[in-house]
Amino acid sequence: MRLILISGLSGSGKSIALRALEDSGYYCVDNLPATMLHEAMSLYADYGYEQIAISVDTRSSPSLGALPQEVDKLRQQGVDVRLLFLEAKAETLVKRFSETRRRHPLSGSGSTVEECIRLEQELLASIQEMGIRIDTSELSANALKSWIKELVEADSSRLTIIFESFGFKHGVPLDADYVFDVRCLPNPYYDPVLRPLTGRDQAIVDFFLQQPLVAEMTEDIRHLVAKWLPEFSRENRSYLTVAIGCTGGQHRSVYIAEQLARAFPVEQVLLRHRQLFREA
Repeated sequence: MRLILISGLSGSGKSIALRALEDSGYYCVDNLPATMLHEAMSLYADYGYEQIAISVDTRSSPSLGALPQEVDKLRQQGVDVRLLFLEAKAETLVKRFSETRRRHPLSGSGSTVEECIRLEQELLASIQEMGIRIDTSELSANALKSWIKELVEADSSRLTIIFESFGFKHGVPLDADYVFDVRCLPNPYYDPVLRPLTGRDQAIVDFFLQQPLVAEMTEDIRHLVAKWLPEFSRENRSYLTVAIGCTGGQHRSVYIAEQLARAFPVEQVLLRHRQLFREA
């Protein structure tokens, strides 16, 4: 059996993630207390379900402390358990609650949305490092669905490297393990002909191929990731997110992320372009 656990901050897209998994054939359950995981999985096994997705979050906060132990028990029984932790910047969450006019689940005491977000971050701090973190601050619903499907389809028996381009003017991704700043490299933005293009277009590729510093920077990042990858694997990590940032997330970071993705085995790599696909 495979179990995908969805957790994270309210307003970060957990419902969207569950719907994406349901579309992929998972039997989905929203807001199950962690202490009921073992019993629920036994029941689902009797029913013949093989792919289960369950949301576990602060709506059942008294049981959250039991989640690590419950996950260990299930893994010892041979269940393939993965946890996806969704988060977003506080200002993004505040905006989403304002736009939807929904109450925060922790707002019963009359606290502001900002105070509820801080409290929820504290309650979830002990489990956010248990799985792969996904920063949804700059993601559309469709982009998040696509990323969720890619993550669950990845081979869980080996460490997956996620190369992610982004623009510093939009903020550093919360889910990054490594962050590399490539703003020191030549920028095609200043050429009016190249400005509308992206790092995936051939004209931009040709531009960077003529810049020795770009090749040198790319190779230095590749060498560092390749050198330390075995150590991350020994720590039983399932994912390593390497974020490459330039000013707008359109040219330099996109090109270098593409080159790095090609330098590792294709079955070990996921590629994301945060700014290019934010409206996807």
